[in-house]
Amino acid sequence: MVPHAQRGVIRHPAQIYGYSVYGTPLEVYLPTEKTECLVFAGIHGEEAETTILLSRALRSRQSALRHCAVVLAANPDGLARGTRANARGVDLNRNFPADNWRGDQVLHRWDEGQAQEVALSPGHAPASEPETLALMQLVERLNPSHIVSLHGPLACIDDPQGSALGQWLAQGSGLPLVADIGSPTPGSFGSWCRDQDRAVITYENCRRIRSGACRRCICRCCHGC
Repeated sequence: MVPHAQRGVIRHPAQIYGYSVYGTPLEVYLPTEKTECLVFAGIHGEEAETTILLSRALRSRQSALRHCAVVLAANPDGLARGTRANARGVDLNRNFPADNWRGDQVLHRWDEGQAQEVALSPGHAPASEPETLALMQLVERLNPSHIVSLHGPLACIDDPQGSALGQWLAQGSGLPLVADIGSPTPGSFGSWCRDQDRAVITYENCRRIRSGACRRCICRCCHGC
């Protein structure tokens, strides 16, 4: 582990796997050996805490990643502007070419506990956005055995398969393990992965415990890979 005083910067080199709508490089931190696990954050720009959580895990690591690939910001334009969607107003997590993709408006909450009334687009077609297409191509190129997608703030580990990794993440974070978040997610990354028979876990962080057990758990996940 890197001493706290030296955790101000990321010491690992990044590679570019694509570009956003505004031409922002999409960066991935690749392992030195075969990719067994891909962990990514920031596909919703309003969930900046996921990028911070994963960045702190990466900055805590002294040695190179062996089997874990890391994407800190899957939607850098949205993160820079504080918007859930990308620069074209598309919810990237409804833009994947899953069997359940729909062209209807995507509604989400302005704040926790409020009605879902803020309208976004799922894209004019599946995988219409460069960020979506680049992440798909990265997954297909790396072909990881496990994928962990960081979101918030539902405070649960969403793992329909109830895998050993999902159980480990739930135990380490103190978050409940669930098989479903209870609402439809057409065109989501998870739906697309399941169509491809890929194992994916959605790690729903809780904003209130960002600096506690969740950060330590993600840090151990990256270190273990």
